[in-house]
Amino acid sequence: MLRKLFLGTVVVGIAGVIFTDAIGQSDAEKKEGYQALFDGKSLKGWVVMGANSWQARNGVLYCSGEGSGWLRTTRQFQDFILRLDFSISKGGNSGIFIRAAEEGNPAFSGMEIQILDDYDQAPDTHSAGALYGAVAPAVNASKPAGEWNQVEIACVGRRVRVTMNGRRLYAVNLDDKELNATLRDDQKLTNRVPTGFIGLQNHGKPVEFRNIRIKDMSPSAGAQCSAKSPRCPLRP
Repeated sequence: MLRKLFLGTVVVGIAGVIFTDAIGQSDAEKKEGYQALFDGKSLKGWVVMGANSWQARNGVLYCSGEGSGWLRTTRQFQDFILRLDFSISKGGNSGIFIRAAEEGNPAFSGMEIQILDDYDQAPDTHSAGALYGAVAPAVNASKPAGEWNQVEIACVGRRVRVTMNGRRLYAVNLDDKELNATLRDDQKLTNRVPTGFIGLQNHGKPVEFRNIRIKDMSPSAGAQCSAKSPRCPLRP
């Protein structure tokens, strides 16, 4: 969860940047249409929101945890499958923002997939892998602090599915009436923006990311996928 937002931004990318190669990206993924969001050596394609505590080194996107804020992509995404690895420090807290707006709290304008050092603890709506404050994972699939975790986040239309370390955490319809009835008016999933930035959170503790790649399934990208299509990974 984001503790505090800063108004300052540092632009370090070029609008629309997607790289053709990424460390850890397989040939099969390339054939499937995945492209890298991180080149492994720079912050090109990203914008610092808040404290500039981010750096690229040896194929890893590293946040020192100084200050707070977040790092976002230069371009926005609507429908996609996002894959990445993360490693959280002891006692650490971070998050992956999806469909986040530039203004306001990205955890609630869009959505936050929680990153937390809570290995082997019972899952809830604030656990590692949770759709923050709204949906608890079926299991706490996170690894101990300092180890790498693999995450896949699929968003198509009003459906979101999250997998961590090969275990499915949940698949949710953002317009589910029963679910939204349990949430505050300013946090209902029905109100989240349909298109936004991919972001990584600085929550005051060191965190690392690598192998960040995405398959853009938005209509604007020429994708032929809808929530009811047999080709869609999130069909009912």
